[in-house]
Amino acid sequence: MPRAVISPSVLASDFGQLTAECKRMIKGGAEWLHMDVMDGHFVPNITMGAPILACVKKGIPDIFMDCHMMVAEPEKWVNDIADAGGALYCFHHEATSDPLSLIQSIHGRGMKAGVAISPDTPSSAITDEVANAADMLLVMTVYPGRGGQKFLERCVPKVAELRARFPDKDIEVDGGVGPSTIDVCAHAGSNVIVAGTAIFGAADPEGVIAQLRATVNTAQARIAAEKSS
Repeated sequence: MPRAVISPSVLASDFGQLTAECKRMIKGGAEWLHMDVMDGHFVPNITMGAPILACVKKGIPDIFMDCHMMVAEPEKWVNDIADAGGALYCFHHEATSDPLSLIQSIHGRGMKAGVAISPDTPSSAITDEVANAADMLLVMTVYPGRGGQKFLERCVPKVAELRARFPDKDIEVDGGVGPSTIDVCAHAGSNVIVAGTAIFGAADPEGVIAQLRATVNTAQARIAAEKSS
């Protein structure tokens, strides 16, 4: 399986201090920052767009922005997000009728491509062709649009289904993930962990990041041992 990556969700940060908050997470051990872009159409909330991402990139030139595009027309924003310094452009499968062309456009702008599925979308909606073209698959464990929601454990089997089909793919989980819910996600096979409130709201965010990463590493070692036995 691919390596563990922790991607704190800035939706839980102090937006008035966004660049400083991202620096705080990187100093605490985060490799990616999960940037929740919402348009008020695909989801009933509005957060940030390319101008804000560009400001963060200017303040932290080497930041890896994991851009979760909760937008109704993901095709429209590829160039803007690329110009703003996005490293990974993750669109919702439910929001496009031509995911392969969209992935091609994302790659054409030098970004990694991710495909997200909401809680009511089965893992089978992601075809082998789409998954193989993408760099990452995202299983939402809450309904997109709001931070701080309760973790939906019924979504976890989709992680295991996708991991069985794509053993070497980055598989991300997002929504209600923290120290109390990381075990089931890691053992199902997720390696990219998005956590918002659990990290930004912690007294010791560095310790939480380390705990999440260690749990994924332990789960991967156990899965590897089971396969070899």
